[in-house]
Amino acid sequence: MTDASVRRTAERGVQRTVLPNGLTVLSEQMPGVRSVALGAWVRAASIHETPDQMGVSHLLEHMVFKGSEQRSAREIALALEALGGSLDAYTGREHTSFQARVLDEHLPQAADVLFDLMFRPMLRPADLELERGVVLEEIAMVEDTPDDVVFELHNAALWGEHPFGYSILGTEETVGALQVQDLRALHDRAYRAGNVVVAAAGNVSHERLLEVLTAAGWTDLPGGGVSRVPVPPARPMPASEQRVERDTQQLHLVYGNAIVPHGDPRRYGLMLVNSLFGGGMSSRLFQRVREELGLAYSVHSFQSFHVTAGSQGIYVGCAPERADEAAAAVHAELEALVTHGIPEDELLMGKQQLKGQITLSMESVSARMYRAAAVALFNEPYRPLDEVLARVDAVPTGEVAAVCRDFYGADRQTIVRLGPV
Repeated sequence: MTDASVRRTAERGVQRTVLPNGLTVLSEQMPGVRSVALGAWVRAASIHETPDQMGVSHLLEHMVFKGSEQRSAREIALALEALGGSLDAYTGREHTSFQARVLDEHLPQAADVLFDLMFRPMLRPADLELERGVVLEEIAMVEDTPDDVVFELHNAALWGEHPFGYSILGTEETVGALQVQDLRALHDRAYRAGNVVVAAAGNVSHERLLEVLTAAGWTDLPGGGVSRVPVPPARPMPASEQRVERDTQQLHLVYGNAIVPHGDPRRYGLMLVNSLFGGGMSSRLFQRVREELGLAYSVHSFQSFHVTAGSQGIYVGCAPERADEAAAAVHAELEALVTHGIPEDELLMGKQQLKGQITLSMESVSARMYRAAAVALFNEPYRPLDEVLARVDAVPTGEVAAVCRDFYGADRQTIVRLGPV
């Protein structure tokens, strides 16, 4: 993972340093650009929460933007935008992330702003009451969006009481009950050097990044042991079908089940199947359900891979009176996939498609930053682009047939219908 591993794609590789306080720093230099993407990932998110504190990680992510020891909320918002840069954050299942994208000359300001809001937030009670209202509005917005609600319902049906089934936003009841002491307890426990991964990509050397982080105070963060809530083994619920009545113009249908985690070598075969089955306009589902039968405007498949588990599924939005037809068409395509697999010529096309998507995604500094962070977040070795593409090429037809049989049977799917009865 050094500059010595230059490949024909001109990748210099990812460099990694673990500082004495436990902070993990990764970077990839891209000399052909004038910008830098800088991000920090905290290993604290929805799967580390208890049922009565569901949404606390997301609420804390909001609250750190309300003001720090050095900046007001407005000053935080202006600090990088005034330079033409951007500042953003999100809460996921396994990590809470804060990112900035700036011109290379403004990297010190980005590192300082991220450090300030992440590790020196004021967390005032008055701000909590304001931001609680914002998050409750966000929850209400999801409730008013059926094609968002159906995914929340499906996730809960698939994982049951396991934290993977929790709502990242929380519920009206849990968010309404959270107090400042809950946020401070999470911050004190999780926002520590050994629990944080910093990654950068763009026109910056690893040495320069370490200098900037040192100047901004990242090396002075408290270390100590990593304290995270233990997560039980991911065990999905048995396949089921759930029908939820709602007065909507469309019926929203989601199929899905658990698949392998991020580190499983079968991930590449599953990615190929997803791309060919429902990943675009040329996919089987799109061509059959929309183009040939005209049953839906929106139909696609999806996947997500986490450290300990993964999931895949299918979404269809259709007229309520055609829901049974659409479901039958999806069932038929699933059964064809299990019975016949994917022929060699179609698989070859899928490999070209997937390799193109991966390569194009690597054109941005933000994508390279995420890939660098994944080395630590998923505890996997860095793989240059050419090696990743070679792994896609090397996926055998037999392995693709096996993942089709193992994960795509209609009887294995948890199904949720949301809409008129």
